Amino acid sequence: MKRLFNYLGERLNKISSLKLTFLAVLSALVVGAFIIVVSDIDNLRDGDIIGALSTVGSAYWALVVGSFGSLRAISNTINSSTPLILCGVSVAIAFKAGLFNIGATGQMLAGGMTALWVGFAMDGPGYIQVPLAIIAGAVGGAIFGAIPGLLKARTGAHEVITTIMLNNIAAFLILWLLKTDLFQREDRTDPISKLVSTEGRLPRLFGFLDGRSDLIAHIGFIVAIAAVLAYWWFLKYSTTGFEFRAYGLNADAATYAGMHVKRLTVLSMVFAGGFAGLAGAAEVLGTYGYASTNFAGNIGFDAIAIALLGQSTPFGTLVAAVLFGALQAGGRQMQTSSDVPIDLIIVLRALIVMFIAAPLLVKTIWRTKNATITAGQTFRGWGS
Repeated sequence: MKRLFNYLGERLNKISSLKLTFLAVLSALVVGAFIIVVSDIDNLRDGDIIGALSTVGSAYWALVVGSFGSLRAISNTINSSTPLILCGVSVAIAFKAGLFNIGATGQMLAGGMTALWVGFAMDGPGYIQVPLAIIAGAVGGAIFGAIPGLLKARTGAHEVITTIMLNNIAAFLILWLLKTDLFQREDRTDPISKLVSTEGRLPRLFGFLDGRSDLIAHIGFIVAIAAVLAYWWFLKYSTTGFEFRAYGLNADAATYAGMHVKRLTVLSMVFAGGFAGLAGAAEVLGTYGYASTNFAGNIGFDAIAIALLGQSTPFGTLVAAVLFGALQAGGRQMQTSSDVPIDLIIVLRALIVMFIAAPLLVKTIWRTKNATITAGQTFRGWGS
């Protein structure tokens, strides 16, 4: 009976937590609608409130159509979501261990470059080269992720500082590598890499549809789904996953229970780096086919918001990443169809994170009394 009550309590907590997450997203959309209305100067000048509200409807509808309204839109959403899922898992697994991984961008760059080298150094066969390149991306990211983990375990250096600094180190390292004879494309003076060989490219997800070159989604999405499943299995069934969760919730209790906390610190950052490295490999081998200095973009920082929105759970992180990918893919259609600038997508993302970080504000707005947010991640203080 006690186990039944505990199970029901856990389920109710999850439902309440999902409810507040949904309300946070809804709040962001409401505020976004208000921003669209007040920025619609032409309709407001004429006193046409109905016209301003119709702009909101057309903008949000275009956002949906641009994300899921056609096979091309779905392909674009999948392509945008793939690196976000992998980097989201990277940040989430560090969150579970109580660590704040700000370095997904640097780890993604490192993984992308190691995958790139395998991608152009070989010329098939694809069934060997592609897996090798993907593994190389994971290894490159894991090695780069191990650095802040070792610094944290050995010296107590806070991972927020070290990962931010390593992002800059990775950016300048990539800039230098792309100007070397090993990586720089022939007859080019700008920092751009050689092309990945045809056999080294990730196959298109909709490659069975001949003549549809606009369907850019690739099997990196399957790799991302597999990463989410691996993350779920790791947390639920592995001993180390249990230790991660225990360490993240209470480091002192984990130490008292005999867990090797220094090993857990290093492992968490190694795993985080490996997932981010896979994101870099997916971008280089699948989306671009080459590397430039900015192939990682802001994905590593978007992943922080995704992990927070998904509360560091496997399914929640997946849904949050697809949501952010859909916003990114549909933003262009929204701008074209309704003249609402694509910058609104950045505002919506920021609002979602703000409302997730302020659950009491959401409760007050929507007058929910009994909802609570499950502690998806806790962070230790400086020097701990």
